[in-house]
Amino acid sequence: MGISERRERDKERRRAEIIEAAERVFFCKGVDNATMDDVAEAAELSKGTLYLYFKNKEDLYLAIIVRGITILQRAFEEAAKARKKGIDKVAAIGRAYFDFCKTHAQYFSAMLYFESYNLDPGADSGYGVQCTNQTNRTFAICEEAVQFGIDDGTIRPDIDPKKTALTLYGLATGLLQIISIKGKLIRQDHHVNPDELIDTFFDLIAKSLRP
Repeated sequence: MGISERRERDKERRRAEIIEAAERVFFCKGVDNATMDDVAEAAELSKGTLYLYFKNKEDLYLAIIVRGITILQRAFEEAAKARKKGIDKVAAIGRAYFDFCKTHAQYFSAMLYFESYNLDPGADSGYGVQCTNQTNRTFAICEEAVQFGIDDGTIRPDIDPKKTALTLYGLATGLLQIISIKGKLIRQDHHVNPDELIDTFFDLIAKSLRP
């Protein structure tokens, strides 16, 4: 390994260490309350060193979001590959999304931040663009599953794959937010197990997609 390769490897290792420290800080304090000083302390580095790798706090948070979306993409790919029929691929991807939000709740919150916060991807060092590109690749898996179902006859042929995938994503995300925020109230006031809402969601979706 040459000197330049070794330096690049060390640089990437340091970048990963900073991101891991930032995760601990942001996930504990929240992105609005956390500061670069907090991250520098957690990473045991000077704040100046952080700025050698990340433009600002938002840039660093975007790097965390890229990690989360990458995990989700892999989960979608594995879910889709594990099923043969299109309708089953769509359901498996949906289940993977719900599982991701339970297992990686902090990443899910970070991803919502990316979608709702007024960040300018073109103004950062590239992580905003990476988030957008990674999101598009992940979404494409959903769209392809719907198209696969149309082609194999397990999904209605009169629907648009892209619009359907976007709608399913929006419905699933909305339900996940409600369960996350109002889960206890749903159980107390309506005497309904929030997990049953997820089963109802998939039942309704399956009925609406089948020919």
